Amino acid sequence: MLSYQHEYHAGNFADVHKHLCLRLLFESLLKKDKPFCYIDCHAGAGIYDLESAHARKTAECEQGIGRLWGNGEAASLAGVGAYLGAVAALNPDGQLRRYPGSPALASQWLREQDRALFMELHPAAQAALKKHFRNDPRVSVHTRDCYEGLPALVPPAIRRGLVLLDPSYEVKDEYTSIVALTVAAHRRWHTGIYVIWYPLLHAARHLELQRALEASGLHNILLTELALGEAGETSGMYGSGLAIVNPPWQVDAQLAELVPRVAQALAPGRGHAQLRWLARESVA
Repeated sequence: MLSYQHEYHAGNFADVHKHLCLRLLFESLLKKDKPFCYIDCHAGAGIYDLESAHARKTAECEQGIGRLWGNGEAASLAGVGAYLGAVAALNPDGQLRRYPGSPALASQWLREQDRALFMELHPAAQAALKKHFRNDPRVSVHTRDCYEGLPALVPPAIRRGLVLLDPSYEVKDEYTSIVALTVAAHRRWHTGIYVIWYPLLHAARHLELQRALEASGLHNILLTELALGEAGETSGMYGSGLAIVNPPWQVDAQLAELVPRVAQALAPGRGHAQLRWLARESVA
């Protein structure tokens, strides 16, 4: 949606959940010397100013990256150190002022042989994205809608890789259309890892997404959810979820260890997490 602006939400608890999970997936891909391709379907602006009027209006980063910044205990958890290191690279004086979106995180973690494809339609975000990565030969930025662009771009020339689908869900049917898009892309690139982010809201529309995934015929779907409280405690977003199609080996065990501890770090005494397989291919 062209009306959506992530500047209001940058660095919030959902970003922390999403980006920590992204780091674990990157670590799995980085274990092999073979190159991989990262595709970001809703790339945004790439880097966000946490002192901007938009960010200060909601101050959502205070319940997200602000809770982990300078938290030595959290930094010792698998994946957290590398994630915080990527944030620190944008804040060399130690003051938390800038936050990297998924494209900026990916650009720090990609190797010379790896590639990234970023899709974005919002004019301002698109301009910022092109400015940030204009001198990075590993990155290509596409002005196209992911519903048209993703099926056209897969499979990439590099056949190992990861796709992040992170829509705003401002259009209600996106809870099911994002699943249809994933299925269409999976038909063309069945070995790719697909990550769908979704919000946990009181209306529980995420259950539509989960039912659509269950009926999709896709195998090996892992769900990880992080919540700062219970559904009835707020009218807004109380939690964050990710559906991971084709998760790498042992990522489920890593998430089972990491996410509950991060949830407690973000919301002591209230934060909690859930991990479950929505679909799992049987092993003979």
